[in-house]
This record gives sequence, structure tokens and C-alpha cells, in this order.
Amino acid sequence: MNAPDHPGILNIEAEPLACGTSAPHEAAHLHVTGQALYVDDYPEPRGTLFVAPVLSNVAHGRLRGVDASAALAVPGVHRIVTAADLPAGNVLGPKHDEPVLPSDVVEYLGQPVALVIASGAKAARVAARAVKLDIEARPAILTIDEALAAQSWVLPPVHLVEGDVDGALAAAPHRLEGELAVGGQEQFYLEGQIALAMPGEDGTMKVLSSTQHPGEVQHWVADALGVPAHSVQIECRRMGGGFGGKETQAGHIAVWAAVAARISGAPCKMRLDRDDDFLITGKRHPFIGRWKVGFDDEGRILALDLLQAAACGFSADLSGPIADRAIFHADNAYYLPAAAIHSYRCKTNTQSHTAFRGFGGPQGVGMIEAVMDDIARHLGLDPLAVRRVNLYGEAPRDRTPYGMQVTDNILPPLIGRLEADCGYAARRAAIERWNAGSPVVKRGLALTPVKFGISFTATMFNQAGALVNVYTDGSVTVNHGGTEMGQGLHTKVCQVVADTLGVPLERVRITATDTGKVPNASATAASSGTDLNGRAAEFAAREVRDRLRAYVARARGIDTEQVSIRHGKVRVPGAELEFADVAKAAYAARVSLWSDGYYATPKIHYDQATMRGRPFYYFAYGAAAVEVAVDTLTGETRLLRVDILHDVGRSINPAIDLGQIEGGFVQGVGWLTSEELVWTREGRLATHAPSTYKIPTAGDVPAEFHVQLWPEPNREDNVYGSKAVGEPPFMLAYAAFFAIREAVAAARRDRGLAGPVPLSAPATPEAVLRAVER
Repeated sequence: MNAPDHPGILNIEAEPLACGTSAPHEAAHLHVTGQALYVDDYPEPRGTLFVAPVLSNVAHGRLRGVDASAALAVPGVHRIVTAADLPAGNVLGPKHDEPVLPSDVVEYLGQPVALVIASGAKAARVAARAVKLDIEARPAILTIDEALAAQSWVLPPVHLVEGDVDGALAAAPHRLEGELAVGGQEQFYLEGQIALAMPGEDGTMKVLSSTQHPGEVQHWVADALGVPAHSVQIECRRMGGGFGGKETQAGHIAVWAAVAARISGAPCKMRLDRDDDFLITGKRHPFIGRWKVGFDDEGRILALDLLQAAACGFSADLSGPIADRAIFHADNAYYLPAAAIHSYRCKTNTQSHTAFRGFGGPQGVGMIEAVMDDIARHLGLDPLAVRRVNLYGEAPRDRTPYGMQVTDNILPPLIGRLEADCGYAARRAAIERWNAGSPVVKRGLALTPVKFGISFTATMFNQAGALVNVYTDGSVTVNHGGTEMGQGLHTKVCQVVADTLGVPLERVRITATDTGKVPNASATAASSGTDLNGRAAEFAAREVRDRLRAYVARARGIDTEQVSIRHGKVRVPGAELEFADVAKAAYAARVSLWSDGYYATPKIHYDQATMRGRPFYYFAYGAAAVEVAVDTLTGETRLLRVDILHDVGRSINPAIDLGQIEGGFVQGVGWLTSEELVWTREGRLATHAPSTYKIPTAGDVPAEFHVQLWPEPNREDNVYGSKAVGEPPFMLAYAAFFAIREAVAAARRDRGLAGPVPLSAPATPEAVLRAVER
């Protein structure tokens, strides 16, 4: 075999036929015809019971009793389950710091305290609301500042210091202090949290779960039932959206359903309605960033002292690695010669916040972008000029505060191309003229970059397995540990397998993610689903292909190099054979037609104690230019035009990648402009339905929305030369937020107001009006 002449292509003999094409999503025809099966679509086994949670009505207190008499009187109710009824341990969570059901202390308003099992879903919900809880209320901590004052942590604070920060601050020609608060965000997946647990023979349990992490759900259910992992099987064919909200917290639903199934001896389904889903499950972590920054006359940062405080909720969940990634992205695209980052993981009496697209990265990026914006306004410079002068460059300006060298930086040319393509300079001048003559509607334009590290920061999760089966008719199935939540992972993996085997894409079918097929799989998260599972599947397919080539070579008495497989044809000197005929003959000759594949990401290492190392295999880059209009009488904002240039390496599927970029950007705009979570002083989430929580709609997408892909393969040896695309585009939405800030700054100048723009996220109409006037 010839060595590949392109990064990321391993032994693909000719120009790929599936990879690099905009093949339809593998389930698109099922989605649009309503035939795609989600957990709630599978036929319920005979005798299925339904589970509903009983929720705490206080944010913090001592649980003194549960009165279920009225609930048990509801027709169809079988029983009520409390902590005293659990079959095994009462511990949940990645850090084992959550109860399956609380036995003495409740820690947030909406925490499930008991479970109702009934013959119908409606009966279970009606009965759950009839249960009376006796809870002695205790003082609750609800905000970041309250937690900071009380030193209330779910995990100890972390400090990363690089260089003489105090000395560099003291010597800097200019110094500023500032603050940015960013709110949380509800995942708002179309398919809510759901699980169907089915008891099997000999103490086994099968669970259909809408989860991004079947392996973790398996372990949690096994622990809750007191059985070994091999007695629990978790299956997930697809999710109706995940965004991180189903990485850990799908495990709670599966455990509650499985516990009910074990206690009742019957299949049990638990599907949260939207209100309960909002109240029970965690969101994106709200953060506050406060900084002191020193810089020179050009806006070049000399030192940064940054506090990052995250509202984590009542338990750790994934707050540790999320806060770590916020640290790792506190630089975004910029070199920081001296930096001190102080990370506080605050315990509050709210839902335990969890993974969400970007996983702490967006919160860290927002802080440094606000620093750039404040510096530019202080010096009277174009914010893009300040951003450009601070970009990573040649040594020594190529090392992050955590010690990783930035060797693949493409941002200078990428930003330059986007700036030219979108007419940035001319539009800035035109907007200045517009604002001078428009007292009410102000416009703003911002161009912001993103540099996003790709890999799990917990090194052990950067591994994957896959299974490829070739049948004697030439058809193929592939199974891997990743999960499909609409992002196109399964489609890309099928494309990789098709090209590696040399068969048409339509001959390859994906099967449901199943802990009984690929064990110990990592979560589908950290944007690494295709990187890990695609390469594992490629290795499995390559093994089968090489066996087939070796068999044909032996049978014909030729060298293996003389046998090639492409587009369903096996070519040998003087003949062309059908792939299916070769597969059938190989089986008759006792050649294995299946193989597993395993991949572990190379080069990465990270010492959590010192916060130093190379936590990421590579970086994905991008930039966005956004123009907005702001009505200073109502606070309404409108996106007028979006230009994006984003780096996905060599795209496996351009249509899917473009969809991820567009969707991620719009979701980011929603977080930064309209999606506001509000808790009352009693700790009740007031925004728990579509009537009170506003996600973006089609009407929020601007008429001018231009997206282009940067034309360069990944410089690291990644599958097909591609780069991850799930999370990085989310942060491109900061261009919209800082364009709004520009427009607000213009309105403030008209009113004689100077200094930093006091606008945090989300920039709702109310927040915009406050920022204009104060």
C-alpha cells in the first residue's frame, strides 16, 4: 500500500467517493416521514407502568416526612417509592455526591424526593402532585455572589498563574478593571428526558435511554440496582437533541425508571414533561468574570488577573472539567504573557448545572473578548485592531497560559480574508455615518475570532471502539460507542467505513449504540464524536478490507498490492469482481468478515494538579462578522447580516458541517440575547416553559447569512483530515453580542455617557435599555 499523501487518510486506495460529499443524513428520510424511532415511539411491553417524580417545593431544607395517602387513592397508582425503598446504594453523580432520592436533606426546589408508579402516565403525574412533603426550610444560597461570600464550593477553587502578574500590572502604561456576567441556558432539546427500563431474566435490566453516554448510564443503573455492569444493557438509537444535557443527567432518569422496574417487577417508563424537565435538570453554568488588565498604547495585553466564578448548583456533576475548560479558554485566540486565573466552583441551592455545547469554553471566551472590547473603547481604537495585535504568533507568543504550544494557528489569514470578504472597513465607516444621523436606531458591527481546543480535558476519555460486520451479500453494519443526537455523527462514520471498505455508502447501515456491543465508551461530547468513533470504525473496516485483499491475493496467486477495492468492485489484473461475491467466497474459505477497531487520541497529556500540559490534540478556528440594529426606545435588537468563515479541516460532509455552524451560531445568539433564566428569591425557576423562556426562531435569523469553510485540512493526523465542528461555532455568536455593545456605546455617547458599556449576557431588551441609560 502506498502511504497516504493527505493528513487523516489511512490506506484509502483511491480518491474517496463518500467522504467529502454532502451525503444526506442517514436518518433524514425517517425524520421527515415520521418513521424515526425515539424512546417514546417503541412499542411498550405488556404491563408497562409509568413513573412520575414528586418534587421538593423548597430550595433547601430537612425532609421530615412524605404523606402519600392522597396519591395512593388516585386510580391506577401502584405505589410510592422513597429513599427507604431503594434496592441498593443511594448515590448518583460523576462525583458520587447526589442521592438517588434524598433521605434527609433537600437541596433545590424541584429536586425529586419520591417516585410514583402508576398504570398510566397521567395518573402518575396527578398522584405525584398530590403527595404532601413535610420539609423544614433552611437558608438557601442562590447566587454566585452569595456563594463567594459564604465560600460555598462544590469543589475546591483552582488557581493558574503564569508569569509575574502583579509586577506586570504595576508596570503597564494602562490598567482597567471590568466585569462580565453570562447567564445559564436551557438545553431545550425537542425530545425531553426519557427512559424505558425492562427487567430481564436472572436479575438483568435493559434500558432504552435518550443519552449521550450509555456507558455511564450502565454504571449508574448497575450501582443503583446492586448488580454488576454486565447485568445492565443500555441502548440508544438516537436522541431528539442533546447539547450536553443528556451527558450525565439522562442517567438520573434511567436510574429512576430502573429502580421502579426492579421494585415493581414490570417494565417502567419515565418521561418528564417540559415543566418538570426544566425544574429538575441542570443548565449551562452561569458565570461571572471580574478582571484587572494591564496593556500598552496599542492595546497589547501585558498582564491579566481574572476571577472566574461559576454557579454549579447543589452538586458537582461535571462542574470541575467545565470550569477547567473555562480556564483553558480564558485566552481564546490571544497571547497572555502574564496571567492569573482564579476559578471558583460555587455551590448554590439550584439544579445541578451540567454540560452544554462548549462545556465552559463559551464562558471563558466571553470574558477575554469583553476585555478586548473594553481596551479598545478605552483607547479609542477599532476593537478588531486590538484583537489582531493580541493574536497568537511566533515564539515566544505561541504558548498558552497552561503551557501548550499553538502550532497550527491560522487565525491571522482567516481573519484577514473574512475582513476583506465582508467589507468590514467600509461598513464600519457607513455605520458611523448612520449612527450620527439616527438618534433612535443605532447600528453596530463586530468581528470576533474563536480558537477552540479539541479533546476531552480528562485524558482517559479520549478513546473509542467500533465494530464492523460484512455480510455474505456484501452489505455492512457498523456499530460504535458514539450516540446520534441529530448532529450527523452516524452519517459521517458510515461515510468513513464505506470509503475504507471500498463499497457504496448505501451498502453501509448504522446500528443502535449498545453497551453490549462496544463497552466502556466515552460520552459523545467535547466535539470529538467523529474524531474518536470515526477513526475506530475506520480501523475496524481497514482490518476487514485487508483480510479480503489478502484472501483474493492467495486465491489468485498474486501480490496483495495487486488487489484493490473501490466502489463495490474488487479489481485484480485482468478481472473485476463484485464485492458481494468476494465476501461470500471469503466466508466459504473461513475468512473473518468482522472486526473491532480501537483508537486513542495521540500526543495529549495534562496534569490536573499543575494545570499544565497539552490537553488538546488540535485547535479549531473560526471568525464571524455580525451587523446589528438596536432600537434604543424598546431595547429590541435585530441581526442584519452575518458573515462566517470557519475551519472544519477537510470536511467529511460539507452540508452537515454547514448545518452545525449555522445551528451553533444561532443557538449561541439565543444564549447571548434572549434566553434568560430567572430564579425567584425562594429558589423557584420562574422561566420553565416556552411561554417564559425565549429560544431563537426562524424569524431571528438574518436575511443575509453567509457561511464559508476554510479550505485547509487538519495539520494533525485526524480522520480524513477533518476537524471537529459541534462546539466551536457556538462561540462565533459573540460577534453578535459585541456588535450590540457597539450600538449601545453609540447610544451612550449621544447621552454623554463614557466608560465601559455595562451590558452583560443575555442582552435582553430590558438589559439593553438599562445599559443605554446608565
